[in-house]
Amino acid sequence: MSTLCVIPARGGSKGVPRKNLLDVGGKPLIVWTIEQALATPGLDVVVSTDDEEIADVARSAGVEVPWLRPAELAQDTTPTEPVVRHAIEQATSEHGRPDAVMLLQATSPVRHEGTLARALAEFAATGVDSMVGVVEQPPFIWQAGDPPTAAYDVAARPRRQDLTDESRRYRETGSLYVTRTEVYEQHDNRLGGRIGLFVMAEDEGIDIDTELDVALAARLLNAR
Repeated sequence: MSTLCVIPARGGSKGVPRKNLLDVGGKPLIVWTIEQALATPGLDVVVSTDDEEIADVARSAGVEVPWLRPAELAQDTTPTEPVVRHAIEQATSEHGRPDAVMLLQATSPVRHEGTLARALAEFAATGVDSMVGVVEQPPFIWQAGDPPTAAYDVAARPRRQDLTDESRRYRETGSLYVTRTEVYEQHDNRLGGRIGLFVMAEDEGIDIDTELDVALAARLLNAR
């Protein structure tokens, strides 16, 4: 199976300005994800960016950036799916249509060694059409309302060690997705068809939105 790995990296960022180029643990943020992708056999890695400086950093990290993303696909309101479809079209015209796409968000730089290879292996072994990276959450989730409702039986409060596969809860990390190309083509969505969960380690669920996230990610990356 040929797999295109797309790393989106827009130049604009509201929460943390120029976030993709921010120094995190001694490297530009995006470089962590690029290096992880390049170290994984079976991936054809591309960075989709509208920004020349980000493109230069990506090239220095070992990724070719033969095209820049059009401005209309780099707006604050632009969804990720059209960006991936654009990358698929560009890759198809240059190298042929990929069978699947691994989408990696540079804002989730903490991934363990071998995580991406494990995701590819699970995707192939399970035969799912799309797969989403998740981390396990405590089951004590509530939904606001009148009255508020719990995602567990408050009359029989569960213990973590007693949880079953059916009662476990997971949070989508945003870190990685693996999707058959036809799902993007037919549904314009990173998730569709038969969906599988790819369970990641708790620390791999960090997503950088604030300066505190930056400090925590740097500490974890440097510790490893």
